[in-house]
Amino acid sequence: MADEKENIKFELTKDLVRQVEQLIEVQDNKALRKLLKEFHYADIAEILDELGLEEAMYVIKLLDSETTSEILMELDEDNREKVLKNLSAQEIAEEVDELDTDDAADIIAELPEERQQEVINRLEDLEHKAEITELLAYDEDTAGGLMAKELVKVYETWTVAGCMRRIRGQAKEVTRVHSIYVVNKEEKLIGRLSLKDLIVAKSDQKISDLVKVNVDYVNVNDDAEDVAKIMAKYDLEAIPVVDDNHVLLGRITIDDIVDVLKEEAEKDYQLAAGITKDVEADDSIWKLTLARLPWLLIGMFGGLGAASIIEYFNEEMGSFIVLLSFVPLIQATAGNVGVQSSAIVVQGLANNAVDGNIVKRLFKEFFLAVVNGLAIALVALIVTHFVFGTPYIVSFTIGIALISVIIMAAIIGTFIPIFLYKRGIDPAVATGPFITTSNDVFGILTYFLIAKLILGF
Repeated sequence: MADEKENIKFELTKDLVRQVEQLIEVQDNKALRKLLKEFHYADIAEILDELGLEEAMYVIKLLDSETTSEILMELDEDNREKVLKNLSAQEIAEEVDELDTDDAADIIAELPEERQQEVINRLEDLEHKAEITELLAYDEDTAGGLMAKELVKVYETWTVAGCMRRIRGQAKEVTRVHSIYVVNKEEKLIGRLSLKDLIVAKSDQKISDLVKVNVDYVNVNDDAEDVAKIMAKYDLEAIPVVDDNHVLLGRITIDDIVDVLKEEAEKDYQLAAGITKDVEADDSIWKLTLARLPWLLIGMFGGLGAASIIEYFNEEMGSFIVLLSFVPLIQATAGNVGVQSSAIVVQGLANNAVDGNIVKRLFKEFFLAVVNGLAIALVALIVTHFVFGTPYIVSFTIGIALISVIIMAAIIGTFIPIFLYKRGIDPAVATGPFITTSNDVFGILTYFLIAKLILGF
């Protein structure tokens, strides 16, 4: 059913793209506006991503800034970069003026440095301009880089009646009111105010009598990933941001956190695949090569190491040359077990589900590996002896080697991510070629050492 819906959506998008292209070709602006008016700005962005740059620019210059500013935020990053290059500083400023401060800062941050100031100088709203400038000073991977300045703020000394009057004015600038934040005269965060409590309260009551002081918040310098974990843990739609003096600076909403989680997932996926830099499919061959080559070289040297081990034992095997036929079995098993173990640990570290006791975790993986190893070794022994016809002693050797290799791979796959994590290195790097390559080498070495011990060659 899900695939069917995706196919319908894909066909619908293709049909819309064709309609838009036809209307652009005949320059029927009235019909084009009417058509696009029926769709959400995210859908329009999806259509523009499928159009050529010239056609996309035609649509953007046709629609009003209130609409196109939202469309810009939804465009594919590469396409947005091309569009921004083809807009003047004044046109970009008009788009930015329509956006919340966090989105506006994100757009300006994507521009070359020389154009950033040029766009900022053309912003008409001086307060908006000052707030965007403030946000640009924060690192993009911190709470300050994520927060928006738009929020509803009241003072603890206000009465309910006065508060209601002032809230109406503030709410006009806020797209969605998640919470009402309460501050003291020094602008320090005191707590939050329930809209329900505000509505049912008497008009002469003080806000200080209604405020809920137990409120989650983050520091402006907190890491974006840590902010995401806090909001996910407590199911928050928004969270206030304070400075070191507890002064309320802004808020972070769930839509920004979804973007953070998406970016982190993409980064971890690339690391797990052995891609060390943040790259896109459309990047240049040179950039893609620099991102992929380091791990490919590590894999190559790992393969050369495994080959040298095989060559060393090759001369000693004599009549047991059949052992070479099962080298791929050993390598594949070691690699798969290592990747499974490391993936579980990395996921646990990301969700704070893995405690700090490494020894306890290693023992658990050890016993799990013993159970899995015995099951796989039994199947391998039966298949190699009765299907491949290898001598019983050789099949027994392969089975013992598999148990040993599985235990070794599980321990390596568990230990390495935790070790990297404790040293401030992203443990996702351990789930890909790093684990596979190391387990290939150690797996082959273990295999031949056990074979030599049992078979005596």
